[in-house]
Amino acid sequence: MIHIEKYAAIDIGSNAIRLLIATIIEKEGFPTQVKKTSLVRVPIRLGADVFLNGRISVNNYRRMVDAMNAYSLLMKTHGVSSYRACATSAMREAENGEELARQIRKATGVNIQIINGQEEATIIASTNLWNQIDPDKTYLYVDVGGGSTEFTVFSDRHNIVSKSFKLGTVRILNDMVSDKVWDDVKKWIKKNTGKYEKISLIGSGGNINSIYKSSGRKIGKPLSYLYLYNFYQKLKSMNYHERIFNLQMNPDRADVILPASRIYLSAMKWSNAKNVYVPKIGLSDGIIKTLYNERQARNIEVNS
Repeated sequence: MIHIEKYAAIDIGSNAIRLLIATIIEKEGFPTQVKKTSLVRVPIRLGADVFLNGRISVNNYRRMVDAMNAYSLLMKTHGVSSYRACATSAMREAENGEELARQIRKATGVNIQIINGQEEATIIASTNLWNQIDPDKTYLYVDVGGGSTEFTVFSDRHNIVSKSFKLGTVRILNDMVSDKVWDDVKKWIKKNTGKYEKISLIGSGGNINSIYKSSGRKIGKPLSYLYLYNFYQKLKSMNYHERIFNLQMNPDRADVILPASRIYLSAMKWSNAKNVYVPKIGLSDGIIKTLYNERQARNIEVNS
């Protein structure tokens, strides 16, 4: 007999809001299978509101309500047994973030948890990352978002240190990242990776996924620093509309992909990493994993 259950994760970021529905398949004596059943992404750029005006606009609040209602119906249709909705940089910095979360819960029934940068990094680190990379090597995990970037150093299967910085693609687009922030990130990376002889990057986020897809690399093969540098120069040589038309990018990707590439390249340079692996794992995957772990813990308590 097998046990099948569906979980859902809602990731409310600074650039987009995502719904991931995953199917968990269990059979005694075998590893648990986690299959991504559905992924929906809505480009509601909350960061453009918050980082410029300090609060989420009425228009974007209404769009969020529509999105949560839609996601709620999708979860119901799929038969989702458990979900978690996590909001990151934009909502935690919005002066009306907590109030809007309460209003959205009242209007849609969806309970939004506003998490801090450390919680975000911890959730991301809980994913089944080691199934896709060599667990005995050292990596700098870089998760680039619209409002912040989370950095984590992994070595010999252990999470060594994590840090979240207000270095995000939407912030950079709006010229809201000071030289000091870049310098702080540089110092942190050098300090925490300098003792390792060999280190590689793990890239997370929609932008690096898009770059990886366009590269045509086989799954599991990394992108080199040279490839990413040349791709970045190609992006810089085009304007916004050329990236949409010539590279067939979505409009909400064609602008943020440039600052995202700069962040990844900078992290590779400062850590002396030659390659970046792209396992396509992020906050949504971490939420699914934590929901599953919590269910397992409850089962142990019941049966003990």
